[in-house]
Amino acid sequence: MNEVIKVPQFIPSIGVEEYASIKTCFDTTWITEGPQTQKFQEALLEHIGVKYGVFAPNGTLALYLGLCAMGVGPGDEVLVPDFTFIASATAVEMTGATPIFVDVELEHFQIDMDSCKKAVTNKTKAIMPVHIYGMSADMTAVMEFADAHGLLIIEDAAQAIGVKWKNRSCGSVGAVGCFSFFADKTITTGEGGFVVTNDATIYDKLRYLRNQGRLHRGTFIHNRIGYNFRITDIQAAIGLTQLDKLDWICSRKYYFWEQYVERLAGLDLKVTTPPAHSSYVPFRVTFISDLLACDVMAHLAQDGIEARSFFYPLHKQPCFTCKSSEVFNSDHLYKYGVCLPAFPTMTDMQLELVCTSLKEFYA
Repeated sequence: MNEVIKVPQFIPSIGVEEYASIKTCFDTTWITEGPQTQKFQEALLEHIGVKYGVFAPNGTLALYLGLCAMGVGPGDEVLVPDFTFIASATAVEMTGATPIFVDVELEHFQIDMDSCKKAVTNKTKAIMPVHIYGMSADMTAVMEFADAHGLLIIEDAAQAIGVKWKNRSCGSVGAVGCFSFFADKTITTGEGGFVVTNDATIYDKLRYLRNQGRLHRGTFIHNRIGYNFRITDIQAAIGLTQLDKLDWICSRKYYFWEQYVERLAGLDLKVTTPPAHSSYVPFRVTFISDLLACDVMAHLAQDGIEARSFFYPLHKQPCFTCKSSEVFNSDHLYKYGVCLPAFPTMTDMQLELVCTSLKEFYA
């Protein structure tokens, strides 16, 4: 295997602007939550189109906070797509509730409502659509299902900043929406998460939960049980700069997706395209073929190209005791799905290397 990586899977779009943005924090010596955090919060709320939001240290804890504020806890069940990063499920586990794994659609990898109908019980309290790989779940179907069964909706929008379902931002539709700002997300603060809602009661609970059971710093009277889920002004300053770059980042990601679609046409593979109800900000450029993903990735690696597999099915994860003998679409996706490099600072030369390598392999 070639040890020199010519085309990495992803590189964060950070540079001198982000480096310069944190100078204010040092000049003012305000490094914990403060004015930059407030500005970032206001900018995100405006962008997403929601009334309320609070920060969390990362996307996993954003989901945990959202679930807790919705009242999810021991004895409850939450429907979670089998095809997602494991944090979607472990956040449910952290509340004491049980994640129930449901299948996803083969074409767009979004939560499958027929599978949800089979899995819902009298213990089911919430459903968690995950807007996977920069595409929106079908929130019309999710809302109809939730209404029919009296369920709460928590949207895992970790990969979906800038993505819209019809004309609404992902994360703004359910009772709660959760975002991640990890290094590989569309915008990053290194680590970080954001929980949004239009429900004043849920927002009130979120404020207490994330700030040691109080609403304001500087007081030692804690009216409720709460924890430290704050971020720093340094992260927020970087986030503000990243948000200013969002349109450029999205356009670059979309450009590389278009190029892959055009240049790989005619090969025995299908580059993923978004559903009609969704806009598209490719979190990963992905494709499915009839050839094993491990073989495709091994060939690309020999040419110094860092590809990635799809998510390992949650129902097969060794850490979960609830196993299933059912065959899921997620099994097929993991076996035959490949994530290609696509990041804003990727060059056309790197793109050409990937396409040439794939053409050689499929030939």
